[in-house]
Amino acid sequence: MNTDAAIVHVVDDDAAWRTSVRRLLEAAGHQVALYASAEDFLAASHDDATGCILLDVRMPGLSGLQLQQELAARKQRLPIVFLSGHADVPLAVLAVKAGAQDLLIKPVEPDILLRAVADALACDRESRDADARLESLRSRIRELTPTERQVFDLVVRGKLNKQVAAELGITERTVKWHRHNMMPKLRVQSLAGLVSLAEQLGMIESPDRS
Repeated sequence: MNTDAAIVHVVDDDAAWRTSVRRLLEAAGHQVALYASAEDFLAASHDDATGCILLDVRMPGLSGLQLQQELAARKQRLPIVFLSGHADVPLAVLAVKAGAQDLLIKPVEPDILLRAVADALACDRESRDADARLESLRSRIRELTPTERQVFDLVVRGKLNKQVAAELGITERTVKWHRHNMMPKLRVQSLAGLVSLAEQLGMIESPDRS
C-alpha cells in the first residue's frame, strides 16, 4: 500500500496496545508514530505530513478530549479517530460532536481499525487538496492591481460596467479595459467564470444557497 508518507499518530497510555497497533498498521504499509500521553504528542515536533491521530479518550494527564481541544486551538487539523472503552462512550460522543473523524470501541477488529485509518487519511488528503486549490485561487486575486480588484469586486456582485464606472469615478471604457486585463490573470474567460471564482473563495454567496 502506498500511503504517500502519511503518518498515523497513535496516542494511548496502554503500551501493549500501542505495540500491537503499530504492528498492524506497519504491516498494512503505514508509517506510525507512538506516544504514551497527550503531553508527549504535544511535545513532539510535527511536520506538515499527511496523517491522522488514533487517540484514546481517557488517559492520565490530558485526556483525549482535552488534546482535541488543544489541537483545535492551535489550528492543527489532523483527523482524529477516537478509541474508547464502553464506559467512555459518553465522552467519546462529545469528541465526535466536536469534530472527530470517527469513534471506535475497544477491542477493535483489525479490519475496522484499518478502514477507519484509511478513511481518516483520505479525509486529510482531500482537505489539503481543497486548501491548495483555494490558495491557488487566492494567489490569482493577489495578481490584480488595486483598481482591477475594485472592478472585480463590483462586477461579481452584478454591477454593470456603467455602474462600476460611476462608483469608481472612471470611464466605462476604462472599466472594460480592466476587465479585459484581469481575465488572463484570473484564468477565466467569462463573467460566469469570474462569479464562480468569487463563490469558491466565499467572496459572494452562491445563488442556490438557501
